[in-house]
Amino acid sequence: MELRQLHYVIQIAKELNFSRAAEKLHIAQPSLSQQLSKLEKEIGVLLVRRTTNSVELTHAGEVFVDKAQDILDRIEQLKTEMEDMAQMKRGRLVIGSLPITGSHILPIVLPEFGQRFPDIELVLVEDTTAKLEQLAGSGQTDISLLTLPLIDPTLVYEPLIREEITLAVPPSHPLAGRREPIGLETLKDEPFIVLKKGQGFRQIALDLCAGAGFQPRIVFESSNIETVQSLVAAGMGVSFIPQMIAQGRRTEFTPSFIPIKGKPSRTLVIASRKGRYLSKAAEAFIETMKASVSRHYGGQD
Repeated sequence: MELRQLHYVIQIAKELNFSRAAEKLHIAQPSLSQQLSKLEKEIGVLLVRRTTNSVELTHAGEVFVDKAQDILDRIEQLKTEMEDMAQMKRGRLVIGSLPITGSHILPIVLPEFGQRFPDIELVLVEDTTAKLEQLAGSGQTDISLLTLPLIDPTLVYEPLIREEITLAVPPSHPLAGRREPIGLETLKDEPFIVLKKGQGFRQIALDLCAGAGFQPRIVFESSNIETVQSLVAAGMGVSFIPQMIAQGRRTEFTPSFIPIKGKPSRTLVIASRKGRYLSKAAEAFIETMKASVSRHYGGQD
């Protein structure tokens, strides 16, 4: 059964005349009759009853025409929806983000994207690095905002921005207010506050300490970077904080920030499943995010 055969039967039903139907379909009448016979033979029922003076639909023919029209209508609706999506008049985009960075990047991206493409539905999923990699790898998010290194080998990525990492200390700490970069080896006896397991930035912090030749003495763990900063400000320990977060809103619970020798950094990336088709909406969101981040934070290093 072919789509054109559905059109043929519907046109015959409208005209109840093979000559007129063939003319409207721009085919020869013998070809129309041949296609109808072929279809009737394939489905095993008579659709059109023909006599010398008349053409009428059988009961099966009436059912066929009704269903065929519904199929063709749905196909046209599907074409329209696909065209709308291609032109980004509508669609749905699932975005994964780390809370640590999403709170600073998404507020500058979402309003701009929403203004440009108001009919694209955006769904935000915030979770740990491990969970977001799993969601991206299984295709449950279209794109995810993550940090290097990525563990899941099924993911591909493109860099978004590289930002410096700074040291946060309590305002009462002897190092508070220091402007000269500090060597991490001097922190081996400090109490550290870090993010909980599953957060990518936790591993970055541990790797920085390992690179300086010591294992940090962890006194507190939190799943929220703002809580980490507050605990540091309260004098409970020191921590590493990404630059864009360190430059954020200042409160009474804001620690003192010190540059680190060697300017260690983390790289934020836009990740998706390898081989996954990126919709035009996803491509437009990536373009908007890159432009917004570049304007606001100075772009990639």
